[in-house]
Amino acid sequence: MDMRRKINDEMPQSAAARHVQWPTAVEGALAAAQTESTADSSDERPADTQRIGFFLVPNFSMMALSSASEPLRAANRMSGKPLYSWHLISADGEPVSSSSGFSLQPESAMTSSIAVDQLFVVASIGVENYRNERVFDFLRRYAATGKPLGGVSLGTMILARAGLLDKRRCTIHWEALKALADEFPSLAVTRDLYCIDGDRLTCGGGTAAIDLMLDVIARAHNHRLAADVADQFLHTRIRASQESQKMAIQWRYGIEDRRIVNAITLMEQNIERPVPVQTLASLVGISPRQFERMWLKHFEMGPSQFYLGVRLKAAQKLLHESTSSIFDIAMQCGFASASHLGRCYRRVFDVTPGQERAARGK
Repeated sequence: MDMRRKINDEMPQSAAARHVQWPTAVEGALAAAQTESTADSSDERPADTQRIGFFLVPNFSMMALSSASEPLRAANRMSGKPLYSWHLISADGEPVSSSSGFSLQPESAMTSSIAVDQLFVVASIGVENYRNERVFDFLRRYAATGKPLGGVSLGTMILARAGLLDKRRCTIHWEALKALADEFPSLAVTRDLYCIDGDRLTCGGGTAAIDLMLDVIARAHNHRLAADVADQFLHTRIRASQESQKMAIQWRYGIEDRRIVNAITLMEQNIERPVPVQTLASLVGISPRQFERMWLKHFEMGPSQFYLGVRLKAAQKLLHESTSSIFDIAMQCGFASASHLGRCYRRVFDVTPGQERAARGK
């Protein structure tokens, strides 16, 4: 791995699932998806209306769904034409709970004969052990039609497990990049905000879905309409697909010195195999002593302590969002053993990794 390579530069936490009505005070795609799209499913809809399907995986991200569907509603409003209709689909047609606990009633099950022109799989946390072969078969049958098929947030993982991203460039939420690359080492996984490769569309989720759908709208209609839709959401700049998913390091840490930015980039890029601090200093072009002084000045701690914090935060995320053993997490985050991770973790967070995971599950 070339440590000089600079990378382009965060997932909702799950709550107890409960089936509730979407609040009437919240306007947008999620309410519309259960009402307007149902009305559009009749034979009276205009022939040129594009039907967009959203396949909901349990614990899907409500924000990702809204970000992907709201631009369609706005495109209809801004154009004065029914350019799009949108339709919720689930494996069995039963309500699906989101990661925030809200539950939505799909329009149909995947076994129904609903015809959509584009289909997006919407997923979020909790897909580590998702292996529904009926869903994979459904997606393969849809892909065989040649119609565009996409994944939003961790929906990309579902497409990969169905074997539908081979020889395609793809992206996924930045927290799952490593997991996707580890599970499918032959995939061309990028860190892009979103990725369109032929009839496969993937994005990192969250607000990145807005930019993906603006691109879809611009391609199908025109850039002026996409810009008008963006303005409706105060989305003042339509981001290009290759832009970074994460906030730039200089903004996250409030620093301007490019040498520190480059050093932090290398730290975040090398979690599993930490780079010696002296090597980091050499790679960014300064002496180890100057490197130490800069870190004390900006962060009131040395670079080694800062780097340890980066790795411990990575371990904390894995404890919260993966089913990996504590030993495996220790290895993934550059610790010599589970006990080594435990000692460092307790010193910083005042709990052991096991206590952290147990408290998270309550």
